[in-house]
Amino acid sequence: MNAVKTAFLMALMMGLFLLIGYLLGGNTGLTIALVFSIIMNFGSFWFSDKIVLAIYRAKQVNRETAPKFYDMVERLAKQANLPMPKVYLINDPTPNAFATGRSPKKAAVAATTGILQGLSNDELAGVMAHELAHVKHRDTLIGTIAATLVGSISYIAHMAGWIFMFGRGDDDSPGAGIGGLVLLILSPILAMLLQMAISRSREFAADRGGAEISGGPLALASALQKISRGNQLKPVNHSEPASAHMFIVNPLRGGGISKLFSTHPPTEERIKRLNAMAR
Repeated sequence: MNAVKTAFLMALMMGLFLLIGYLLGGNTGLTIALVFSIIMNFGSFWFSDKIVLAIYRAKQVNRETAPKFYDMVERLAKQANLPMPKVYLINDPTPNAFATGRSPKKAAVAATTGILQGLSNDELAGVMAHELAHVKHRDTLIGTIAATLVGSISYIAHMAGWIFMFGRGDDDSPGAGIGGLVLLILSPILAMLLQMAISRSREFAADRGGAEISGGPLALASALQKISRGNQLKPVNHSEPASAHMFIVNPLRGGGISKLFSTHPPTEERIKRLNAMAR
């Protein structure tokens, strides 16, 4: 099923680039967009994890540089019957974490320095087990490709604004101005719906999987509460809307009606389910 979702995302990315190419340059733009979309799909499959880690300036650590944290991840990976992932730290005081990689053998987990300092050992184990559950469920490839796609949609929305203002009127690109307006309106909505569809259901599954791996649903529930509070006070540095769905808790501030369109399910509901699991 995840292979089907991945293929769908990559096809969607290609379709969007072909559309914007046609609107910008007619048949010539369509050809250029086809080449560009092939490059984007290739890059998103092989390098999207490295791109996301680079955005947040994550540094790889090992047993010598972060022994306690590295040993914890290694122990949890064994409990989950997973290969040892690469381990990264993000120098940021706000607590949060995410997993990435195109397969369990190529997986990486990343955590902020703030989460290591702000959580107890059991809470931190619950969080990292949650991320390993994403790896085990093979969510990470979909998540990183989706991040690339959402970033591309944001770029398309920007280009659509220019199309609308300076839409070509020649025969090779008919209706460019109107098409640009449609893209300008629909692109952010599409990006939001895509993130919601990708993220919301898989977070519940990863919470359950993480609680089973770590053996501490209450510790994970407590961690979620602390992380949510911390990110509301101060978002993670360099937070990008395109990759927000990858974190265990949304790293962007949100309130009012924006909560209805959050990339994550409500933290209160996640905590409620974990408490019920403990009972």
